[in-house]
Amino acid sequence: MARLHEQIRRNNLELLIAEARSAIRLAERVGTNSSYLSQVRRRMQTKKGTPRSIGDDLAGKLERGMGKPEGWMDETHEAEWDRLPSPGKQINAYPGPDIKACYPVISWVQAGEWMEIAEDYEPQYGAELLPCPVKCSPETYVLRLHGVSMEPKFHDGDLIFVDPNVEPVHGKYVVVMLEDTAEATFKQLIVEGGREYLKALNPNWPDPIIEINQNARICGVVVFKGEMV
Repeated sequence: MARLHEQIRRNNLELLIAEARSAIRLAERVGTNSSYLSQVRRRMQTKKGTPRSIGDDLAGKLERGMGKPEGWMDETHEAEWDRLPSPGKQINAYPGPDIKACYPVISWVQAGEWMEIAEDYEPQYGAELLPCPVKCSPETYVLRLHGVSMEPKFHDGDLIFVDPNVEPVHGKYVVVMLEDTAEATFKQLIVEGGREYLKALNPNWPDPIIEINQNARICGVVVFKGEMV
């Protein structure tokens, strides 16, 4: 029964997209994120391994934003479904590389608390969700680099995909929250003689290597980089 209920909502989502003339316009009207709608349509998996579904909160947003009566998303509208080119068809919004999933661009402050935030995180309209072609965990997030400490390999404005579930080992590029800092930092992890260090790749960077202690918390390992063009 739950499966039928979800399919009704998916079909009705397609009706609303057709009515709004695009998923982007629909997302703007109802106050959600078009990339998130795309994930729902493509049944991309949650971290529990189940397809993303249209929950009650999203269904309510869609109804209110499109002027539909309460409960409209759970009603059958077969005559209207039949007029759709392909009712409930899943659309691949990212042709080209084999996209594994889309991940949110968050702030450097959020990175330090991401594992707590990620559990209930739902991107709002205007938030960025970016596709990644490599396999990583559902808790993966994206940061936009600022500064030149990691040049020449990483540049100001580059996007890094950070997976908090990858083991941080020697030589990996990591995002770290240091004690007494308001936001995370990004460096290369060096492990020597049982001690851990953070290394800036830029040879002209002041204090290119600093030792980290138990008050530092690694927030994830970089698994993919997207460059600004």
